[in-house]
Amino acid sequence: MKKLSSILLLCFATLFSNAQQADTTTRTKVGDLSPNFSFNISKDKVVSLSDYRGKIVVLDFFATWCPPCRLELPRVQKEIWEKYKANPKFALFAFDREENWNKVLPFKQKNHFTFPMVPDMGRVIFSLYASQSIPRLIVIDEKGKIIYQSIGYTEKDFSELLSLLADKLK
Repeated sequence: MKKLSSILLLCFATLFSNAQQADTTTRTKVGDLSPNFSFNISKDKVVSLSDYRGKIVVLDFFATWCPPCRLELPRVQKEIWEKYKANPKFALFAFDREENWNKVLPFKQKNHFTFPMVPDMGRVIFSLYASQSIPRLIVIDEKGKIIYQSIGYTEKDFSELLSLLADKLK
């Protein structure tokens, strides 16, 4: 029994110490100036992130096959996009990591998403912010500074995001 207790204690200590290690997948941090990049907002129109200076910009990195993304995206539609899309100080872009327009557009239509969803082939844009793990949400303020980042989907993180947006987009 004593040996079993020691083994369990060692396992929990290892798990706890791993949980305390810094996230090595994130390349940016809150307070950093967001990297600038260009992207196709549609098949025939290119824009730059810097075109949206003066707005609160939400970047959502996802994939059509990702189960947590499929939980998060309907909430993005209902609780963020539908609430703020008419606000002139707001922009939202969802980047489908590694899939092209032939995957993005049918997925968007099938799920009745109306916010901008665009492909990020080769993780070009995603790699500016992270090396792995989706969904990933990033909020950029009017000056281009990152003010929020999350990895994965949790109720707690999404609630924090909603509070931040409510404060910033009054």
